[in-house]
Amino acid sequence: MTPTESPTPPADYRLLLPEGWFRILLDPDQRDGSVDALVERQFRGIDNAPHLKEELRADLRRRAAKAYRGGGIELYLSLQAVGPFTVPASLLVTLAPLRHAEPLPPEDLARVLAEEAEATEDGSGNAGSLLPEIAVEELTAGTAVRVRRLTRQPGGNGPDGPQAAHASVSVEYHLPVPGTTAYLLLTFSTPLEPIADAMAGLFDAIAGSLTWTE
Repeated sequence: MTPTESPTPPADYRLLLPEGWFRILLDPDQRDGSVDALVERQFRGIDNAPHLKEELRADLRRRAAKAYRGGGIELYLSLQAVGPFTVPASLLVTLAPLRHAEPLPPEDLARVLAEEAEATEDGSGNAGSLLPEIAVEELTAGTAVRVRRLTRQPGGNGPDGPQAAHASVSVEYHLPVPGTTAYLLLTFSTPLEPIADAMAGLFDAIAGSLTWTE
C-alpha cells in the first residue's frame, strides 16, 4: 500500500471473551431472541419464580433497546461465577461515526477527551466522577485511546435495608476503524471497586484480543 492509499475498511471484528460471558445482539430483529436465551439460561431448573423471570426479561430488553439507540452493536454480560456469586460486569460495543472529513488520530481524540474531562471538573458537572485516566496505547487492532473512570454511586435502599455508597469502574477503548472516520468503542463496566485493578486487567486483555476481519 502506497502512502496515498487508504486501508480497506474491515468487514467485521473478532473478540475473545472468557467463558461465562453471554452476548446479546442489539439489532431489533435479533434482540428479543438473545434476551430470551439469556433469561432461559439463568432460570434453568427454576420454575417457581415467574415474576422474577419476567422482571429480568423486561430489564434486559430495556437495556438492549437503550444501547441500540446509542449506536450499540453488541452487549456482553458476565455470568462468571466465583463460588455462589456471579461477577457483575458488562461490555458494550458501539460504532461511533465521527463528523470529520478526515480520520481523527487517536492522539487528537485523547486530547479532546482530556479537555472535556477537565472542563467538566471545573464546571458544574457530575461531582461523583473523578478525573479519568486517559492514555494512548498500541493494541493488535491498532492505536487506541484507553479511558478508565471511577464514578461514585450514592447508597440506596435494598431488599435487606439501606445500602452503602460505592463506586463503579469503567474502562473504555476507542479504536479507529481502518479506512473510515469512525471509531469502535468498547465500554467495560463493573460495580466491584474493591477488585477494580483485577477487573481492569481482564478488560484490557479482552480489548487486546480484538482483531479486524476481511
